[in-house]
Amino acid sequence: MSSMLKNIEFEKVLKLGSLVDYHEGQVVSRTLAQNEAVSVTLFSFDAGEEISTHESHGDAMVTILEGKALITIGEKQFSLSSGETIVMPAGIPHAVAADGRFKMLLVVVFPRKA
Repeated sequence: MSSMLKNIEFEKVLKLGSLVDYHEGQVVSRTLAQNEAVSVTLFSFDAGEEISTHESHGDAMVTILEGKALITIGEKQFSLSSGETIVMPAGIPHAVAADGRFKMLLVVVFPRKA
């Protein structure tokens, strides 16, 4: 049977933040799962980096693993710190910006196809 998860060790205690490194002037990602139903990705953002405003077809849940981020959902802006989570609803424009260096886990759950 093939694994649904990738790029992560099995049967080992891990700190998710340690699985993605910071790189100067970059946003770095590491995909752990990707299919029609869900996407699970780790990100690291160098200070000043961002993912500009966009929309997703799925509900996107962000959990900050390290540092601080500014999350914009529609017209609202939220400041999140390590250990905090927010959901960005499907179809609502959103953006993610670094408030200093930070790491996050992004889980996107997509609607079932008819």
